[in-house]
Amino acid sequence: MTVCELTTRTPESRPAPRRHWAREVALLGALYVGYSVARMVTGADLPGALAHAQDLLNIETALHLDIEAPANAALEAVPVLAVAASYWYSLLHYLVTPAVLFWVYRARPLAYRQVRDALVLASGIGLLGFTLVPMAPPRMLPGFVDTLAMTANAGWWGDDASAPRGLGELTNQLAAMPSLHVGWAVWVAWVVVRLTKRRWVRVLAVAYPVMTTLVVVATANHYLLDAVAGAAVVVLAVRLSRHTARWGRAAAAVPAVGTDATAPGTLEDSPAA
Repeated sequence: MTVCELTTRTPESRPAPRRHWAREVALLGALYVGYSVARMVTGADLPGALAHAQDLLNIETALHLDIEAPANAALEAVPVLAVAASYWYSLLHYLVTPAVLFWVYRARPLAYRQVRDALVLASGIGLLGFTLVPMAPPRMLPGFVDTLAMTANAGWWGDDASAPRGLGELTNQLAAMPSLHVGWAVWVAWVVVRLTKRRWVRVLAVAYPVMTTLVVVATANHYLLDAVAGAAVVVLAVRLSRHTARWGRAAAAVPAVGTDATAPGTLEDSPAA
């Protein structure tokens, strides 16, 4: 997709789209409602989730991809790394993703719509996956160590993944497939690589989903194929977000009387810095 296909204005000459923060907060609220509904629907199906988990492990074994148990055992053997991995799992997912989204909102407004839509779509597809195929994480199966539970004294989490102690009921414990930890990390890498020219920042961005994959597998919170599915969800969401950006431009091309005819752009519109 070229700039010429998107608009007759150059990125530098086109005014940045106006967005109201309340609408963005409402979108996040809608995602949380969807997450809560998915939790209520799948939370009671522990036997089915355990069966799905065993089926996935059987598939990985047949494909020689069953690295979860040795990775988990290796991490357990090094307590310092286990604590570091627990902090990575419970913290960065909730800090890096909104930080990157806010950076795009403030510094790259022309690309914001597509970036936001890709994140929302990926999360929505993930919620659909949790609902249709509830899956227990490896830590709920025999032979695995729950790394976050093992290191709970070093942080704020307890026995319910990354949820703070006493708030485990607010999380979906059967949401292994797909891994949105990995999916959101891939989204971060995509955004940063496309919107910055600084090589060291790009290297860190690409390393982020790689490290996140290692962490979620070694802490027994996800299977390797969960990570693959999480990445695939984001690839699909990015492709869909290009269409939503086009629809947004089409809607903005015929504004109501007295409104600003500013069209939202895509990552192709916003030059890397």
